[in-house]
Amino acid sequence: MQEQFTLTWHITDDDIGKELKTFLKEKNISSRALTDIKFSGGFIKVNNVEKTVKYKLQQLDIVEVVFPMEDKNQQMLGENIPLEILYEDRDILVINKPPYMNTIPSREHPTASLANALVHYYESTGIHAAIHIVTRLDRDTSGLVLIAKHRHAHHLLSIMQQRHEIKRYYEAFVGGIGLEEMGTIHAAIGRNPNSIIEREVRMDGQYAVTHFQKLVEYPSFSHVRLKLETGRTHQIRVHMAFINHPLIGDDLYGGDVVLLERQALHCSEIQFHHPFQSKLLQLTAPLPDDMKQLLQLKESFQKESL
Repeated sequence: MQEQFTLTWHITDDDIGKELKTFLKEKNISSRALTDIKFSGGFIKVNNVEKTVKYKLQQLDIVEVVFPMEDKNQQMLGENIPLEILYEDRDILVINKPPYMNTIPSREHPTASLANALVHYYESTGIHAAIHIVTRLDRDTSGLVLIAKHRHAHHLLSIMQQRHEIKRYYEAFVGGIGLEEMGTIHAAIGRNPNSIIEREVRMDGQYAVTHFQKLVEYPSFSHVRLKLETGRTHQIRVHMAFINHPLIGDDLYGGDVVLLERQALHCSEIQFHHPFQSKLLQLTAPLPDDMKQLLQLKESFQKESL
C-alpha cells in the first residue's frame, strides 16, 4: 500500500522563533494544503508531537508534515493503454505522448486519453492520487508531458511554470519560403470571436512569446526548433501562421495537409530542476514515426537532386 506523502525539515538558526504557519508558507505549503492536512487525514508534527500552526519553532526542532491520502478521479475510467514512461520517481512522471491522443478527455474524444491511461496505471501500481497534468499538449501534438504524482508536487511545479523555470523545446515542420535562421515572435494571443476552438493574434490577447531556430530548409518546408516563454493555447501554431509559416498538416491555421494529416509538432525536450531533489532533469524524446518518415523522404530527395 502506498504511504502518505511526507516532508521533513531540520530547523536551522534562521528559523528559530518563526510560527509554523510562516515557516510552512516559506516552504511553499499552500493554504489549501494546510486545510486538507487539518481536516482530511494529514498532520503536522514537531519532534514526533502534533502541533498547531501557531507553534513557534525552537533550536533542533524536526518538523514533519504528512499530507492526506488523495482520492482518485471518481468520474474518470482507467483504460489499459500502454504508456512510454521516460522518467518516474515518487513525485513526478514524464511521458512521451503519441499523436492522436488527447491529454484529457473531451466531448469529442471522451475516452482513450493520456489521463485515462494514467488512471489505469495508478490503479495497477497502487498509486492513490488524482491525475495532475502539469504540461498539456494538443491531441495531434506529440512529445513530452510532465505529470505530478501528488497535489503538492503539482503546486510546486505550477509555481515553477509561472516563473518560467520549466523549459520546453519543440520541433516542427513549417511551410512557406524565406524563413529567417532564427527569431522571436512577440504577439498577444486571444480567442477568435467566431470560433470556440481557434485562437488568433489580437491586440487585447494574452502576452505570448515564441523563439524559433531553423534547423534545415527543404524544398517544401523547414525543420525548426522552438522554445516557449509563455504557454498560451495553440501558441506555436498561431505564431508560426502569423509570420506566414504555418505548421505542415495544421488545417486550422492554414498548413499544407498533403504531406502530413496532423500538425507537425513535437515536444522534444524538457528541462527543470526537480522540486524535491537537488538535480537538473533534462529529458528528450525523438521525433515520432510520421515526422521521421517525412524527414527521411525529404533527405532522400535532396541527395538524389545533388
